[in-house]
Amino acid sequence: MNPTPLFSRRSISLRSMAVAALLAGTALITTAHAATPAEMLAGYTSQAGSPASAARGQQFFNRTHGKEWNCGSCHGVIPTQAGKHASTGKPIAALAPAANAERFTDTAKTEKWFRRNCNDVVGRECTAAEKADVLSWLQTLKP
Repeated sequence: MNPTPLFSRRSISLRSMAVAALLAGTALITTAHAATPAEMLAGYTSQAGSPASAARGQQFFNRTHGKEWNCGSCHGVIPTQAGKHASTGKPIAALAPAANAERFTDTAKTEKWFRRNCNDVVGRECTAAEKADVLSWLQTLKP
């Protein structure tokens, strides 16, 4: 005689899927939260454990890091103006927040592009200090 299981496999599976969906939805809400460039800078500075430097950010943006491109290769030498992707030619809106109010207002989007672009330019993910420095410099630019 087989005892009746307390939970059937189906109820556990459905419950697991519901919990997974709830957690995924919560993660999306949390990571896609809108922010201001100043809030993002504060977060990166806090993660870095040291103050951001606009001078270091400008230097980082304009020099190569062992790869073919620098940030300006796509974002343009003047990040208050539109750029274009170095290999595809696809237009890229101005990077500086003063020239493009949508920049650095979505945490998930910002992290996605930092991850991709840092890999292209530096060959790795950027550190919180590097992100803070670049964002600090970008915030000093006027349209």
